[in-house]
Amino acid sequence: MSGTPVHGTWESEPAARWEDAFLTGNGRHGALVHGDPGDDRIIVTHHTLVRPGGGERARPPRLADRLPSLQDRLLAGDTTAAEDFTDGRPLQWVQPFHPAFAIRLRSSVGDRRSYRRRLDFTTGEAIARCADRTSRVFVSRADDVIVQHLTAAGLTVDVHLDPCLPGAPATLAVGHGALLTPQGADLSLRARYPGSDRACTGVTVLAVTGGRTTLTSPGVRIEGADAVLLLTRVRRHRGELDVTAETRALRELPSSYDVLLGRHLERHRTAYTRVTLDLGADPAERALPGSALLARPHSPALLERLFAAGRYHLLSSSGLNPPRLTGLWTGTWDTAWSGAFTHDANLPLQTASAPAAALPEVTDALASLIHRQLPYWRENARAVFGARGVVAPAHSDGESGHSYHFSREYPLHLWTAGADWLLKALVDHDDIHGGRDARTGAVLAEVARFYEDFLTRTDADGHLVVVPSYSPENRPANASWGAINAAMDLSAARHALRTAAAYHPGTADAERWLALADRLPRHRVNADGALAEWAWPGLEDAYDHRHLSHLYAVWPLDEINPYDAPGPAAAAHRALALRGAENDSAHGYLHHALIAARLRDADRVGRALAAVLGGDFFHTSLMSAHYPHRDVYNADAAHTLPAVLIEALVQSTPDRLVLLPAVPPSCPQGELRGVRTRFGARVDLAWSPDGARAVLTPTRTVRVELRTCSGTEPLDLVVGEDRVLTLGTW
Repeated sequence: MSGTPVHGTWESEPAARWEDAFLTGNGRHGALVHGDPGDDRIIVTHHTLVRPGGGERARPPRLADRLPSLQDRLLAGDTTAAEDFTDGRPLQWVQPFHPAFAIRLRSSVGDRRSYRRRLDFTTGEAIARCADRTSRVFVSRADDVIVQHLTAAGLTVDVHLDPCLPGAPATLAVGHGALLTPQGADLSLRARYPGSDRACTGVTVLAVTGGRTTLTSPGVRIEGADAVLLLTRVRRHRGELDVTAETRALRELPSSYDVLLGRHLERHRTAYTRVTLDLGADPAERALPGSALLARPHSPALLERLFAAGRYHLLSSSGLNPPRLTGLWTGTWDTAWSGAFTHDANLPLQTASAPAAALPEVTDALASLIHRQLPYWRENARAVFGARGVVAPAHSDGESGHSYHFSREYPLHLWTAGADWLLKALVDHDDIHGGRDARTGAVLAEVARFYEDFLTRTDADGHLVVVPSYSPENRPANASWGAINAAMDLSAARHALRTAAAYHPGTADAERWLALADRLPRHRVNADGALAEWAWPGLEDAYDHRHLSHLYAVWPLDEINPYDAPGPAAAAHRALALRGAENDSAHGYLHHALIAARLRDADRVGRALAAVLGGDFFHTSLMSAHYPHRDVYNADAAHTLPAVLIEALVQSTPDRLVLLPAVPPSCPQGELRGVRTRFGARVDLAWSPDGARAVLTPTRTVRVELRTCSGTEPLDLVVGEDRVLTLGTW
């Protein structure tokens, strides 16, 4: 390979838009750093910051007593029956995610010709330099604090906390506080939400070295200083927050930037560097700023950097929660789609790489969200379906997990596959580490109990019928949205029941769950030779759609694959080929690529990647957009891209390893190091047109099936012994 890939990005101009601000975060607090030496803005965010509204009190619709009638009507051929399966409420979004405030630092700057800002993925630091002035910002994983250090000769700067961000409610009740201290100053800002007893309060303490500090309104002015250290936290709370206690807690932290950074690096750097990708890019292209590299969509250096940035941003946005639609960041109160956790594609796509890419921090964050929301999921099951167990909503805000976001066109309250998809990453994590997490097993048991109560209807052949059934976010070409036997629902039910049984072996429950799974019908192949989105006679496919829910059996599941099920795999491939891009959503292209990789279609993987890389989806921050031409800030592409590249190069199940299944044409050579497999081995892979070499480091003794371009053979691995594999041309 041609030197070390770049683990960061840089620009020669400050961020003019918040979307281009460099990002740092610890999975709780986030910061968007503009890096303007004359008017630097650090926008502060936190995963808990959602604006109170109707969603705070919303409950799932109580429809269980009407469910049998709906099932009768759908089974009798009434294709619009589900349209009135509602309590009549209008579409209601979850509580919207919003930023807290901006830390504003204004000063007079002369010569800007030496300006440069950069983001270091290995440390999480956003650094801006101009002449002798340096600003460094990171968010500590160790101390849960936003840290900024500003140095210059004779530094003069005005500092205040600014709540006036785009879309902020005009009736937001804001109060400022400023106090001089022997160390420098303490600043606070409280913003009370309109019509609510909830508020968010931010506190910044300043430690000033040299110079003079005076109060201004609403902040402080520092003159002739050598350095300023700023430590910031924000809390969402009811009533009043004890600002004195919050300030004291910040003052108890070390007053040294280097000490704080060192404590943070023990956690951040270790996680970030576990997996790396080197595509042998041109060193000259690796040295380019991100904006210039984005203009070269065919460059391996761009893929290298986006892979690294995707891992960095995914790690940085995962802690208390996994990433939202916008990760952990937004610069506006009008965040698209409420900045929600969207479970019917986006969140599972964003977290897809976490198990194989050795980011248990992400799967832990996902598990945290799931376990906090279980009481809500139980109420969803009871209210809508009259069932025990749990049903995950399609959208949540990090607080409520109630299923209340639905409408005629989006009957998301009918979707029953969400829990299985969200749990899939946790199951993969357990496979990798060789254990069964009891908490995951307990949730799986609740999912299985839901299916026991819900799956009571049968077809003429005695197969169970999923009714009502919903395929996000599509509808049959000749029927309404609520239908019967969506392919995703069938696969999710089968997988959840069998996986729950695997977590509870030898029990009567397991026997029942396996028997129930065996009674579900197989997938249907339509007249086009494609796997049908609805396995129910008479329901016709609608191909031009951004979601690919019907191919859930291919990815993320292993139910349909080219090795054990070549016939269904061919039908799935036909369905993939017929699928349109609809509105060119980034998640649609990358979901397409993940499925193509499982089906060993390298050309299709390459085309999907090219559509994203060439579609102007990425801001100079290397965070992505939902649509081409950087339309709608959204983390789907940024966080999902690493998963696509890993799936194209290494795939695994508990008993199979597939090497180089779908290498994109744009990646003829490279090294992927540190990938974890579901049978408990680390893989370091190198490939070129002349051949490939893999080094496996197993954590347990196991025999698996090895699939390569050369064919199939058994592979015996012994814990403590590295295994070197040499492959021919691929």
